[in-house]
Amino acid sequence: MQNPFVWGLLLGLLIAGFLWKSGFTARRHATAQMRRVQGELRELQGHLNTQLKINASGNEVLHTELESLRRQNENLRVNLAALQQKPGRAEQRLLQIHETAIRALREQAPGFAAAWEKAFRQAEIELAATDSGLKKLIRRVIPGLGHSTASPTQSSIVVTGEQDQ
Repeated sequence: MQNPFVWGLLLGLLIAGFLWKSGFTARRHATAQMRRVQGELRELQGHLNTQLKINASGNEVLHTELESLRRQNENLRVNLAALQQKPGRAEQRLLQIHETAIRALREQAPGFAAAWEKAFRQAEIELAATDSGLKKLIRRVIPGLGHSTASPTQSSIVVTGEQDQ
């Protein structure tokens, strides 16, 4: 034991034993960590698969809802196109003018062509007057009340005739 070689050998073996034990412990710890990490990886993959399934079903619901909304949009577009084919404001205005003119013509029946032209012009003047002011409001609320059957010249004659008597 007094030989320095033995002391060096024992010291070297002691250091080698500590290193071997440290390596063995580190390897065992690394193996345990590897198992733990693999377990966590499997768990995370399971969560990921579950999340992907949930997202897929949600996307499928959104896709079906989107298709439904596209069909509704197409139906509304077709309905709008059909509604736009209905007579417009100009046709309705001309119809009102003709109706007023026909009413006036029935009152003044002797000469049809001249009476028709006169009644048509009077109806245009009357409708132009109803396009402004209080008559316009009344006509929009109740379309039939905005028109009178008497022409402006007849009403002035009636008023002046009453003043003379």
